[in-house]
Amino acid sequence: MYRYPFLSSSNLPCLILHYGLCFSKKTSASQKPAWKNKKSKAEEESERAYLAKLERRQNYLKNPRFFPPNALQGGKSLVISQEKVEQTIARRKAEDNKGDTSFIPVFLANPPTVLFSDYEVGQVYETTVELQNITSTCHSLRLIPPSTSAFAIGSVPRIIDCGSCLVGGIKSMMILCRNEGFSTGMFCIMPKKAWPPLSFRDVATVGFVIQDPFGIHPAVFKLAPGESITVEVSTNCYRKSLYLTKYFSKQDNSRRSWPDLGNLGFCEKKCSNPFVRLCWKNCNLNIYKLKFITSWGESSYRCCYFTSLFQVVFFPSTPEVLQQTYTIVCDNCQVKDVTVTGVGQLIALELLFVTGGENKPEPGEATDVTAKHLIRFEPQNPHSTEEKKIVIRNSTPIELPFYWQIMKPNLKPLIPQKTAASMELKYDQDTESAFSLNPEQGVLLPHADHEFILTYTPQELKNYHSVIQMVLRDIPESPCSVREGMLQNIPEYKAEDVIALEIEVKGSTEPFQLLLEPYAIIIPGENFIGVNVRKTFKMWNNSKSLIKYTWEKIIACDILEVEPHTGAIEMNKCCEFELTITGWKPGCISHNLQCKIEHCPEPVVLHVEAAFKGPLLRIDVPSLQLGLIKRGESVLRTFEIQNLCQLPAQWRMQENPVCLAERNEEVSPFTIQPSAGEIPPLAICSVSVQFTSLLCRRFQTVLELEVENGEGSHLPVLVEVQTPQACLISSHLVFTEIYTGVPAKATSKLFNQTLLPAKYLWGKLVGSQAPSCSATVCPASGTLGPNEEKEFCVELSANITGELKDLALSCSIEDMVEPLFLSISGEVKGLYVTYCIPCDSGVASDKRQIFESPCDLLLDFGSEVAFKDVVKRQLILTNHTGISAPFKLEAEYFTGYSLTPEQGICLIVIVIFLIIIIYFLKLLKAAVEKTRACHKTCSQKSTVRIHQMPLCCALSEFAAAVLSHGKGAAFHVQPSTGTLKASQQLIIEITAYNNMWGEYQDHLVCMVGGASVPSEVGDLEPKLIPMRMTVTGCPIFLQMTGPQTEQPMIRFGTHISDGRPVFRRVRLNNPTPFDIRLDWQTYNEDEDNTKLVDLLLFFGDPFPLKDTDEKETPSIGSNLDSEIEPSDTDGEEQKIITQEPTVQKIVSVLIRPHEGIPADNPYSITPRQIVVPGGGSIFVSISFAPCALPEAVSEAQCEGFVLGFMSLDNELAKTVPNKVHRRDGYDVPPLRVDLQGFVIHAQLRVDTDRNGEVVFHSMASDLVPDQSLLGVLTDSVMTQSLKLLNCTKVPLYFRLLLSTPFSLSSTDPKMSTKTSHSKKEKKEQQPQLVLYPQQNMLVKVSFHATPELLTYQRLPDTQLLPGVQVLQCENGERKLKFNQNLVIEYSNRTTQLVPVTAYLTVPVLELSCHTVDFKTCFVAQTETEHVFLCNRSGCRSYWTASLDEQERQNDLEVFSISPTTGILEAREGDQPTTETLQISFTARSDIEYETTVTVTGMLGEKPCKLQIRGRGTYDEKYEDVFNFSKTMWDMP
Repeated sequence: MYRYPFLSSSNLPCLILHYGLCFSKKTSASQKPAWKNKKSKAEEESERAYLAKLERRQNYLKNPRFFPPNALQGGKSLVISQEKVEQTIARRKAEDNKGDTSFIPVFLANPPTVLFSDYEVGQVYETTVELQNITSTCHSLRLIPPSTSAFAIGSVPRIIDCGSCLVGGIKSMMILCRNEGFSTGMFCIMPKKAWPPLSFRDVATVGFVIQDPFGIHPAVFKLAPGESITVEVSTNCYRKSLYLTKYFSKQDNSRRSWPDLGNLGFCEKKCSNPFVRLCWKNCNLNIYKLKFITSWGESSYRCCYFTSLFQVVFFPSTPEVLQQTYTIVCDNCQVKDVTVTGVGQLIALELLFVTGGENKPEPGEATDVTAKHLIRFEPQNPHSTEEKKIVIRNSTPIELPFYWQIMKPNLKPLIPQKTAASMELKYDQDTESAFSLNPEQGVLLPHADHEFILTYTPQELKNYHSVIQMVLRDIPESPCSVREGMLQNIPEYKAEDVIALEIEVKGSTEPFQLLLEPYAIIIPGENFIGVNVRKTFKMWNNSKSLIKYTWEKIIACDILEVEPHTGAIEMNKCCEFELTITGWKPGCISHNLQCKIEHCPEPVVLHVEAAFKGPLLRIDVPSLQLGLIKRGESVLRTFEIQNLCQLPAQWRMQENPVCLAERNEEVSPFTIQPSAGEIPPLAICSVSVQFTSLLCRRFQTVLELEVENGEGSHLPVLVEVQTPQACLISSHLVFTEIYTGVPAKATSKLFNQTLLPAKYLWGKLVGSQAPSCSATVCPASGTLGPNEEKEFCVELSANITGELKDLALSCSIEDMVEPLFLSISGEVKGLYVTYCIPCDSGVASDKRQIFESPCDLLLDFGSEVAFKDVVKRQLILTNHTGISAPFKLEAEYFTGYSLTPEQGICLIVIVIFLIIIIYFLKLLKAAVEKTRACHKTCSQKSTVRIHQMPLCCALSEFAAAVLSHGKGAAFHVQPSTGTLKASQQLIIEITAYNNMWGEYQDHLVCMVGGASVPSEVGDLEPKLIPMRMTVTGCPIFLQMTGPQTEQPMIRFGTHISDGRPVFRRVRLNNPTPFDIRLDWQTYNEDEDNTKLVDLLLFFGDPFPLKDTDEKETPSIGSNLDSEIEPSDTDGEEQKIITQEPTVQKIVSVLIRPHEGIPADNPYSITPRQIVVPGGGSIFVSISFAPCALPEAVSEAQCEGFVLGFMSLDNELAKTVPNKVHRRDGYDVPPLRVDLQGFVIHAQLRVDTDRNGEVVFHSMASDLVPDQSLLGVLTDSVMTQSLKLLNCTKVPLYFRLLLSTPFSLSSTDPKMSTKTSHSKKEKKEQQPQLVLYPQQNMLVKVSFHATPELLTYQRLPDTQLLPGVQVLQCENGERKLKFNQNLVIEYSNRTTQLVPVTAYLTVPVLELSCHTVDFKTCFVAQTETEHVFLCNRSGCRSYWTASLDEQERQNDLEVFSISPTTGILEAREGDQPTTETLQISFTARSDIEYETTVTVTGMLGEKPCKLQIRGRGTYDEKYEDVFNFSKTMWDMP
């Protein structure tokens, strides 16, 4: 066995050849000379006459069914339907004599076309064509030879094909030769290059006639008539031996011998007109027949047939297509060439397919040296099987027997310098391989793919590495030995098995992957013994194959079983198991349950843990409390024992022996009935315990419950044996605060020292001071429970003052010999009241108060109290004694007006009424929310305001009532009168109300005491506490904003630049009781101004009184005496108010913070000085004049403010000595009203289809209706819409102006616009439109195309109107462009322009030529020419072609044009639309003619002129015969 050189797929195509049959061209030797076949003229005429005679004899009437399909009488076709045949016959009858008959097929060729697509020069290719008669009649057939010399039609080629043979092998075949001549002939075979030989003895050999790689034997043979021989040939091109069958004749069984070279010669008679035809046939056994036919012409020799065999041997040495030419010479001078071909083949095997593809070795992986392919299997489990399909292709045309063998690999050396060639390869059979192939042996068919199954079945946990080799049987050795054997006529050669393909296979194994879920089973809790516990679990098979398992069973002391016990689990599947555990003894168990896996050395272990218990008994009471008993008494208690399990329980109960031992007792004082027994499953047993004791002591013991095979339990028992005993917690009772004549209470406690009830009874006071005092105890008697601590109250009344020293109270206890005594002590006190003010008067908690000292008492309501703010302060009156006393508090001057009872009732009624209104408003709100969700927000806001309104109204009404005396401030005390109870800390709330600014001060008069107090106590002196408050702020407020703390702002909104002034009429309210004069000043805010303060200098009064002309008037002072009305009740007040001298200021200097720049524009206010009456209102007017805004500024914000400086002209309003002082002018904050306005340009947003521009694209052909006979329309309107949107915050008033050829129309009929031609008409006719903020208006802009506009296309540029242009495009198109601006004129005389453009496309006519010359034409003969009329524009053209007037008046028509009118459509694309004009010329005499054709359009196109010329003649040489005959033919 040796390794055969394996061919890869890269060089395979050059070795694999595909053969086919083809037409072969006849050789020149087989064609007869032309002069030999030529007949004489007489012979030809004789033969024609004979053939005509035969035809007449057979010319009978035939059945129409058997006529040829192309006959007129009809015929039947097998491939064409009868309907089509009838249609063909009808069409044939209608044809004239020159018409061709349709071709109807008679013979069907298969294949219909012969195509040699892959060929080489010099080679011969052939194929077979089959002809089939598809009709129902018989037809004769004649083959016409091809017209080219490259193709030929023949029956047999001249090639002996030996087929394919492996390089180094020998292929032999026997050729059967037949002499079909009339005599015996001698034949000689020689190489073609040896012909002609000098002597036949030089070329005739005894053995084979060899032309490498072919050999033919014998070289000389003789064919004579006689016997016939049966030939049987068996060949094999790759066996070690070649076996040939012996041939014998039929007459005798003697072995045929080849002729001797010594008797070599030629036949005695020469053959005349010899014809030799060579043919062969290749059968399945590679048997070839060679037939020679010799024609002896007309000789009288008899025909003789004889056959002979000769052997052809093919022994290729190279893998290529080989051929040699041999010459066969006969003794009758016949010379024929025979070509012997064959293909030398190498073994070509290819691995086409592997399931999962081939693998590449990993870096550093050990691989085989010689194997070219690697197949790796995925890791498998032991004893599992994986298969892969491999496909191997035999690319040679030879059958190759094979077998597979599995060998150990020859690993590549680790030393890089060592190559595979230098290694010693070992071929050891791999007996432990896990790989196998099916089929193991067989035959590889030629040019076929073969499938093999490669199986991997590992047995152990290890890696498998083998090499599978495909071994081919009986492969020949090198070509040298074959060549030598042939030359020596050795019929056998050596061959051996070769390795043609090596595949390296690898596979690994992995252990079984099993997963228990869960991997351990732990039974929670405790289970009863003898009860089966079941638990499910899963086992996952994550292995690569199926597993078989068997679970073990444990039945020692506990039973553990798994179901199913045994079975199998598929790959990547799981099996659910049930574990059954049964315990027989209490306690915990722990086992490892093993599962044996087939082919797995280690089992799978399941860890199991569980706890078991016996019968479970439960006592229904946690402990046995026998309670407290007296000595010598007995007590009985009953409880139940319940069996909680389904097992019967044996039990026994007794007192714990340890407890008995601790008490040194042998007999238990407890009697248990029953003390033992058996409780059925889930049953209950009642047990009674009786206890009797003769000693006073506490028993604490335990009763034990013992359960057989179960867990016992313990029952604690507690009993107390005692006698009654009680005591006082404290024997001394102290009264800390006790006042004369006022009962005082104190508490003390009694305690029962035992668990037995004890009865008690309180007695009378004892001691020297007992007659002056009285005491009451609550409760006076009762019973104390076990260990009870009971509190009792002692109420003591003392009619003396001083310390209590000798006073006690007695108490007796049942069953106690001695009573209990409670001593009493304390000091009796008189009346004492203090005043204090908390720092945080809003805090009422004692822990958070910080009291001021009595000498620093001051009720300060604040130095910056806002106008109409209600400020509260607190005064705390503390009675440090237990004596109650009346009190009264009021302000000295600013006393609040008190409501009468009737006014109070009215106020209460008003509040109740408002509460009812709130309730109904809530109901109304709910109804509104359900019905109208859109008004939800408004309803909520209004409801909230209405909710707050009743409370505000009530407070306002109360404040107005308190301030009704008109002093500007009032201090309301609540409570103002009452009784100060004993030890009471009373918080008095003083509320300050105001409705005028100023600095206020007063005293709060506090009086405590009365007749109810004992004479020895006496009345307390009145206490005067000073009060102080400074009110600031502007009382004047705007009606539109109401009284608010924030500065009011009047927003004038947004207005257009340089618009009309905007006025706001503002109402000012004065809620104070005094008249207030306001002097107004307007300011503009300047943010960029760096000025900080303003220095003001005044001479005299900064704000003097002015008249209506704003001129100063003398100050009118008011006498205080005349303005103060006398009052009987306010005599003291008149004493306080005295006249103070007035100091007149001459020069005043004032520094104020800089806030703005004084200005009268854009804001102003009138009148500049007003007096707002007290409790009344007045109106002022504030105007805003929008300024002119620069074009660069889109929006400007105008911010300013007005200041109203307040002055008091009444001196009483200014000052009340020692009570109030009010400042005015610059000394008080003025009334500030912020002003805000915005100025913008008048601008509308225009939305169009083309970025703010309106563009029309119209065509002049729109003026022509669909019925062009109606003429041109007077107007064609195209309308587009644009949207005007007011994006500003103000209404915009404007007019729309537009001139012809455009017009405007609005969607609103009430706001229609009209087109005018003069500015005066525009102003008069155009109505003013208004567009409110965020509103839009749809305006339609129309373009009117009129015939007048079409006249602009002929005018020069200097005469065109402004905005009109004539556009000429490069492609010849012409348009009229109209530009206008849609003018939007606003109310402030500013304008906005919107471009409006219209493109009017006009037609453009052109002629292909301007002159048509008919030259010289024959008279009365019509000549025609064609001219193209083009339209290069995108507009349709309505044109008319007319001759000049002179031509139209001629009687005989010379020139004519057709058509004369038409429509040219608009140009589409780059090419213009055309119309063909036919110009005809008919000369009437031999003169020259000339005319002009004018083409005009309906839409003002530029006319096109065509000059036509022609000359008539009578010279017949100019006559057009064809045209004339056609003209005559067309004449009627």
